[in-house]
Amino acid sequence: KTLKRSKLQHRSIGDKNFRPFLTCHSFGERDKSAPMQRIATANLQRQALFQLRRATGANIAPIGARSFQYSVEKEPHHVFKSSAEIIDEKYIERVLAESKELAKDESVIKDILSKAKDRALLKNVEGKVEHEYVQGLTVEEAAILLNMDSSNKTLMKSLLDTALSIKEMIYGNRIVLFAPLYISNYCINHCTYCGFRAPNHESPRAILTKEALIEEVKALERQGHRRLLLLTGESPKYTFDQFLDAVKTVSQVRTEPCGNIRRINVEIPAISVSDFRRLKETDCVGTYTLFQESYHRETYRRTHPKGPKADYDYRVQTFDRAQTGGIDDVGMGVLFGLHDYKFEVLAILQHAQHLDRTYGAGPHTVSIPRMQPAEGAPDSINVPHPVSDPDFMKMVAIIRCAVPYTGMILSTRESAEMRRAMLHLGISQMSAGSKTDVGSYSGFLAKSDPHHNQNKRKQVKETAPEHEHVSLGQFDTQDHRPLDEVVQDLLHMGYVPSFCTACYRKGRTGEAFMKIAKTGNIQNFCHPNALLTLEEFLLDYASPKTKEIGAEVLKRESENIPSERARQSFAKKLEKIDSGARDLYF
Repeated sequence: KTLKRSKLQHRSIGDKNFRPFLTCHSFGERDKSAPMQRIATANLQRQALFQLRRATGANIAPIGARSFQYSVEKEPHHVFKSSAEIIDEKYIERVLAESKELAKDESVIKDILSKAKDRALLKNVEGKVEHEYVQGLTVEEAAILLNMDSSNKTLMKSLLDTALSIKEMIYGNRIVLFAPLYISNYCINHCTYCGFRAPNHESPRAILTKEALIEEVKALERQGHRRLLLLTGESPKYTFDQFLDAVKTVSQVRTEPCGNIRRINVEIPAISVSDFRRLKETDCVGTYTLFQESYHRETYRRTHPKGPKADYDYRVQTFDRAQTGGIDDVGMGVLFGLHDYKFEVLAILQHAQHLDRTYGAGPHTVSIPRMQPAEGAPDSINVPHPVSDPDFMKMVAIIRCAVPYTGMILSTRESAEMRRAMLHLGISQMSAGSKTDVGSYSGFLAKSDPHHNQNKRKQVKETAPEHEHVSLGQFDTQDHRPLDEVVQDLLHMGYVPSFCTACYRKGRTGEAFMKIAKTGNIQNFCHPNALLTLEEFLLDYASPKTKEIGAEVLKRESENIPSERARQSFAKKLEKIDSGARDLYF
């Protein structure tokens, strides 16, 4: 007989609790019309894979954790390193404990910071330079910096100055801007920190129809956005096939005068190798982003009590499946506040190093979200491990030193004041004008259907007491400034707001991008491209004041393009854009 998931019982072996592996997760649903031989073969495969996971000590998802399949694996033969090999918790805890005394030695701290700067410039580097992480910090060095006293103003200044210096050497003064777009907030997971969690019955649910999705994209294009991050919950009400259709729809939306989305990044549930191939085949997706939320296994278990996301091992191995499925541009991160930030930073570094050693490319981006309140999410209100502002700044600076060639993303979870401060610590990407509830950019859902959940959201907010803040999105945002205001603020601070997507369309990603960055040619590619996209924004979308400030910045920054040949080519492209051409780049 074929075992059915609903009949599997909890077992205990030794002192390890585990659950039998969900058969349909890797092999698909049983084909009732298949001959008995095929069923028998499938059963043998299931048993073999279960024994493999059991032998390697892999944690098996709790019963019901994968009863719904957002993504079915059609290539079950792939074998990856276990999560315990990728994230060595005991090692992380040991180096944190052993480095406490070294962190009190100012000479040790200064030596590490000096090495970090030299490695970013490829000075005194040991090993092959094509591997990104010989230019950063080791886990041991990062542990020492993490244990550094955040109240030591002298050492903190040295750390922050080093981080900014590394960022400017590699990325210059460009800040890439994007916006998140939530398509559905239906979710069957029970994450204790998220407003979309299944037990949160106070949160009105919504799914963007195709027409509503188009209106949302149009609203964002009319602001001037060129990059979007598409997000969705994990639920049978909104399938992966529907999401693929949405990606194609977004890529085709056009608005006057020259609005179009040139890069689509996605943040969706963990998927299979075969579905990563389907995502790749859309030829529309840039970066696949997935937050581990917490790399600490026990914390992960506690904060994900139920739902497909409860499988820690499956989630850790997601980037391995992405690389195997052809998606080599990935973004990682954790939700800071669930566990000790020091542990999480070292785990991020371990995971990044695993990807670099195994596939020759680390993560394209690292996101650093800090916990913010979310309606109906207990851990977001009573944060288990809150991160203070000084520790947060220290942590961000250390990540920049540890992974110098990786983009760092700061969202609107932080206030405008904090985001301004973080720009000096190595941040290279920011969201702007963000909204975290479905259909909130255009309001089309509420206008088209008076009974739609979007109107329920409005009713909940209107009936709440005046003193009570109500956040009906995935989380509460702190920076509510529109895109034009963010652009203007960046220009005032001496940064170049960038909407550039040229590297992705020209294949300058991963190792190809690193070669440009390491040889100092980034100022001859990315910098002029950023200026060209800024000119587009100023002509088509900016307010009069932003246009005035932007013109001054463009004049100044164009003179800083190192190559004379590049400056001449830039001037010609800029003239064409002023004459009506768009989407020109190096």
